[in-house]
Amino acid sequence: MFGLFEKKTKPMLGIDISSTTVKLLELSRHGDGYRVENYAVRPLPANSVVEKNINDAEAVAQVIRSTVQNTRSKVKDAAVAVPGSAVITKTIDMPSGLNDDALELQISLEADQYIPYPLEEVAIDFDIVGPSEKAADQVEVLLAACRRENVDMRAAVLEMASLNPKVVDIEAYTMERAFELVTEQLSMQDDQVIAIVDIGSTMTTLSVLVDGKTVYTREQLFGGRQLTEEIQRRYGLSEDEAGLAKKQGGLPDDYEPEVLEPFKDTVVQQVTRSLQFFFSSSQYSDVDHIVLAGGVASMTGLSELIEEKLGTSVSIANPFANMSVSTKVNSAALANDAPALMIAAGLALRSFDLHG
Repeated sequence: MFGLFEKKTKPMLGIDISSTTVKLLELSRHGDGYRVENYAVRPLPANSVVEKNINDAEAVAQVIRSTVQNTRSKVKDAAVAVPGSAVITKTIDMPSGLNDDALELQISLEADQYIPYPLEEVAIDFDIVGPSEKAADQVEVLLAACRRENVDMRAAVLEMASLNPKVVDIEAYTMERAFELVTEQLSMQDDQVIAIVDIGSTMTTLSVLVDGKTVYTREQLFGGRQLTEEIQRRYGLSEDEAGLAKKQGGLPDDYEPEVLEPFKDTVVQQVTRSLQFFFSSSQYSDVDHIVLAGGVASMTGLSELIEEKLGTSVSIANPFANMSVSTKVNSAALANDAPALMIAAGLALRSFDLHG
């Protein structure tokens, strides 16, 4: 079992390991809401993580260790997530009335029907969703299975960084949990179909939620790095220089029309394509709202462009809009990084006994 649905109440650091950065977030309960106690985003050495697979555990652990030291956080327990592509989830029906141990035994006996890997190579967890719609004496159980090497690698990296790996979650579920913080800002009706498009440096992940529950998730190779590479090519800059120029400006006059606008058009195409994949594999043919997340989300004018081209309302994710912020946190930097911190927020929320 890999702690996916365990109940936790002690504070935990949310540690989001992406292909290019480590994001750290520490939240505390504050009355009815939350407070951001600590946060940091730090770059990872090139190729230490490729397409969300950790290649250089020591390098990643070193960045996490120094990030924790710099934030001066006292919290040692941490939650981390595996990408959706590494996980198989299946909803199965089981007899109701079984206690957890009996259910665990029953699932481990039947799991090989649902999982295409040898069982000794996978970590399995489950959560009871509720009564089965098919039979009165059955319950619906969500089964999650992940190659053990993916779980073990992330746990090992946290241990190497002097942290205690308490929870290994799944990115899609952390996104769903963080989305609850965003729904407060949207005027939501029941059964609304919401697309969260998380555009990172190298990966774009589409999660579709209906009535707050994930019904579809898909990753594709595309992200902000393509813009960085185009800046490098066109202006003869190193990767670091291009990344800095992208954030701080100072590029020649032709940058916006020749490089930035075409990139934004490509983003629109990617979002459109992701949604088309979803429509073609589900009963849905439309979404009610799009939430943009990830580092690319806050690019000026992007949300307006997507809204205009797709004719669907778009907002930019900010899980911290209704939170208070500790004096040691730079509020302006947090607001800027907020769309990229959805997974970290979903992980940090595991500290509080909301969903188990």
